[in-house]
Amino acid sequence: MKPDRILHVPRRFAIDEWGGTESVVFHLCEEQQRAGLRPEIHTSRALCATPSELWRDIPIRRYRYCYPFLGLSPEEIHALDKKGGNLLSLDLFGHLLAAKDVRIYHAHVLKRMGGSVFTAARLRKKPFVVTLHGNIFDVPEAEAASIVQAQQGHFEWGRPFGALFRSRALLNEADAVLCVGHSEYESALKHLPHDRVHHLPNGVTPEAFENGKRDAGRASLGWGPDDLAFGCLSRIDPQKNQLLLVDAFADLAARLPGRSLRLLLGGPCTDQSYKESIVNRIAERGIADRVSLIPAVVAESETHRDLLSALDCFVLPSRHEPFGIVVLEAWAAGLPVIVSDVGGLQRLVAHESDGLRFPSGNVEALAAAMLRLATETGLGPALATEGLRKTHSHYTWKAVSSQLEQIYQAAEARHP
Repeated sequence: MKPDRILHVPRRFAIDEWGGTESVVFHLCEEQQRAGLRPEIHTSRALCATPSELWRDIPIRRYRYCYPFLGLSPEEIHALDKKGGNLLSLDLFGHLLAAKDVRIYHAHVLKRMGGSVFTAARLRKKPFVVTLHGNIFDVPEAEAASIVQAQQGHFEWGRPFGALFRSRALLNEADAVLCVGHSEYESALKHLPHDRVHHLPNGVTPEAFENGKRDAGRASLGWGPDDLAFGCLSRIDPQKNQLLLVDAFADLAARLPGRSLRLLLGGPCTDQSYKESIVNRIAERGIADRVSLIPAVVAESETHRDLLSALDCFVLPSRHEPFGIVVLEAWAAGLPVIVSDVGGLQRLVAHESDGLRFPSGNVEALAAAMLRLATETGLGPALATEGLRKTHSHYTWKAVSSQLEQIYQAAEARHP
């Protein structure tokens, strides 16, 4: 029988800390399973120590790992787990190397961990595919510096493993390099010396968001039926720039003193100090009675659907954004969107057609866009209708998985 195991390897996969990469990996696995393949998720135990589990019929196996830096504190390790840590898992490498009936090794991570996947694939003479989730060509310098902050000042003893796994060669020698964002795709085309770079956008399952209960969502937040509600359900992280949204919302409330306005902020927190700064800013602006700040909810759960349905507009004010999968979720829930004019959002959202874009970091421009949604009758429904149409026509996981299968076949052709 032809090998049919597809081993997806993200840096971490913690259901309670769900983010864009987890969503991409899981939904690709779902679609591949429907197609009769055997996708599996192999990852580290970062943020989740459960060695193995079956989640919604997808096998997940987690391996022991470490950060090869001397003297890291538990707090620093946790920060690296949360975001961007360059971990090492020899346990993972051993299992990847010994795996049977593998069709494709598909890494969703670079550095040492990605290199270990690449090396296992090469030793087994199997195709190696890697997805860039906005983590190399499309990251501002300040963001890149913040990712490695926790490991600074600690001696790195793991560099030989990067050389052993040929981490720096994996993009040049991969059988396919996939970019979720178009801007990163264009950069990769310029930087990589081959023609195996592909733009493979993220997707959504529209049906998963169509049945949200607006009344239930509003009741859980203590909102009234006539309140005008803006919100952002995404990671609580400086990258997402929720502080800007708080300031823009406060400015909007000052412009519309007679309107009952609400703001929802929710998602897994990757930076506790940033969350505290949001709480402080809410208090400083005198809008605490209008803002709901909630912890993360299970992706695509009933609670998630209800909270999205409770909104009148979804806002994503990111400083940088490779793609913006939460925009697809908002469109699928029937919401208009306002997004910053950065990264993948520039191609994803067509200004004045299926959403509004504003210059990143410009609080006045964001407040003005929110004011338009609050005062221009018919604008919100028109944007939402076009966004939903676009989602169904271009961004379903079924369509994305079909494109990925073609890329897999081309990668296999390199390994007859």
